[in-house]
Amino acid sequence: MVELNWDIVVAELITRAAKRLFKIYMQGVDMMSLSSAVSHFLNCFLGSFPSPHAQITAEELQSKKTRRKNNRKNKAVLVSIDNTEWVNDTPKTVWKKVVDEVQDYFQYTLDCDSIDSALERYNLQRVSLLRQFCLKVGIQILLKEYNLDAKNKQVFYEDDIINVFPIVKNVHPKATDAYHFFTSGQTKIQQGLLREGYELISEALNLLNNVYGPMHAEIAACLRLLARLNYIMGEYGEAMSYQQRAVLMSERVLGIDHPNTITEYAHLALYCFANSQVSIALRLMYRTRYLALLCHGDNHPEVALIDSNIGLILHAAEEYDLSLRFLENALQINSKFHGAKSLKVAMNYHLVARTHSCRGDFRAALQSEKEAFTIYKHMLGEEHDRTKESSECLKHLTQQAVVFQKKMNEIYKGEKSITFPPLQIQTPSIGSVLETLNVVNGIVFVQISPEDIERFKKQMALKSVEKDNELEPKELEDKLSIKEVKEELPNGTLTNGSLETNNSEMALPLD
Repeated sequence: MVELNWDIVVAELITRAAKRLFKIYMQGVDMMSLSSAVSHFLNCFLGSFPSPHAQITAEELQSKKTRRKNNRKNKAVLVSIDNTEWVNDTPKTVWKKVVDEVQDYFQYTLDCDSIDSALERYNLQRVSLLRQFCLKVGIQILLKEYNLDAKNKQVFYEDDIINVFPIVKNVHPKATDAYHFFTSGQTKIQQGLLREGYELISEALNLLNNVYGPMHAEIAACLRLLARLNYIMGEYGEAMSYQQRAVLMSERVLGIDHPNTITEYAHLALYCFANSQVSIALRLMYRTRYLALLCHGDNHPEVALIDSNIGLILHAAEEYDLSLRFLENALQINSKFHGAKSLKVAMNYHLVARTHSCRGDFRAALQSEKEAFTIYKHMLGEEHDRTKESSECLKHLTQQAVVFQKKMNEIYKGEKSITFPPLQIQTPSIGSVLETLNVVNGIVFVQISPEDIERFKKQMALKSVEKDNELEPKELEDKLSIKEVKEELPNGTLTNGSLETNNSEMALPLD
């Protein structure tokens, strides 16, 4: 994790230094040459082509020099508005300026002679640097496929620059009443008072709509929490509906490549899978992975979590070979960032073993499950439920491996009279995969009685009828025959601001 944080900091230093140079670079650039100047700077900063040329004709350059001389003669103009020095910049000179700026302003030395060596040394990728730089300086480029690693031609041209807009730093105003309702609702949910929490979050959503309008990041946060509460009570359809609104709002307000939008997509994929929409959930997870690679690259812990989710969904679709590729990649990344003896790695070993067993490769499954059992035994002890579950899995896999080997020996010897028990390969169900998805995403379940769940649903129905018909609460209680609306549900807990459970269970965070 230290290495990852170091790489992130170095990328930030490079883009901030480039931003400071870009401000100086753009001073006095003629408006007619703005797109050419921006594209030339991008080629010099991020491109591998050693000699990019600015898209400006010799006649235009000569006329600008003539105008500049005339402006110097006419002393009324104090600053030239036709600066053409940017035409002479090269990738070598720009990178030298970046290194000097990092050294002078941040007191850090970049021991790299080019952008290519920096990318290799600090595990960076060009597309991430391009995204960060454009967001910092306000450049909008054409949406198309760019070959950023091209060494025989320049990457950006004048037509690729769509717009340049100012970046304004400001403090966003807060809707104080709505914020109070939202935080109070979170506190109530933590205490297990779901009815009160749901009402407070809904009231916060109404206030935010009145203050900010239909589109705002805080409204998306309310929708996300309401979706999670519906997921708690088993209302998967309602959860998916709320989460779809949260995804669309996050895309519009924050952008399609914002980390919050990536998280919203992952939640929506989970809810779609809970609604048995396996193919849609898989496409959403693929999009989540694509955006994560765009923002972070493939060397990031979030990519491991996404790959684990994709592997499990593919496992449910019985695409075992493809599922194994994603699960093994998740295992490799988690081993790198969390250590070879972490619980996340043990879970990945267990998932890989289960996939191997479904493919009929019991020897590989047995080896992976042994690794998982060793980690669980070392970290949790022999009496822990996970250790016992892994031990039972080991016994089952050992038995199946013996049966399989005996069958193969029988085939090799040509003996047909000997019979052995059939191989037991259990195909995954949607319910079992959903439970594993919840565990992988850090959700452990504590049982809630069906009576408590039914009571909460009646409370929500009471609130809905009261809102629609504007009747008195006493009349509604008589109409619905609800006697226990004042009772409270058992205590729960909150994970990172959102309570996570399934149909009849309340979620606790996984250590």
